[in-house]
Amino acid sequence: MSSAPSRPGRPAVLFVCVKNGGKSQMAAGLMKLEAGDDITATSAGTKPGTAINPLTAEVLLEVGVDIGNEKPKALTEENMRAAGHVVVLGTEANVPAVDGVQVEVWETDEPSLRGIEGRERMELIRDDIHARIKELKHRLLDSR
Repeated sequence: MSSAPSRPGRPAVLFVCVKNGGKSQMAAGLMKLEAGDDITATSAGTKPGTAINPLTAEVLLEVGVDIGNEKPKALTEENMRAAGHVVVLGTEANVPAVDGVQVEVWETDEPSLRGIEGRERMELIRDDIHARIKELKHRLLDSR
């Protein structure tokens, strides 16, 4: 699910979490679903893992997003600058400040803190991120 490079007038956003195997991949996939080619959406991790979380991929397929071929990627200053707008999912990822790059942190729902695990946990996380993606899409497209 690679995306085309950003072009002038087209907003771009880089979603970041620690492993780039779950929440940030989920956010990028949901942004592509919601915005299509209107927004360039990518993802990265501060300490990328080796694979996509299978449960993340499964609950995304339910809403028409296939991230099965994605691989975790490392956060770099270059991919931050290329996007210009970075969204950090959760509070565990430590993202450095980069001049000219806007960074916002989403304290996403963590159902495990309420004793909710497994598939139900992942569906709740997906739904929380999806609602935030819809709002971000409007903000990015309205600011052009």
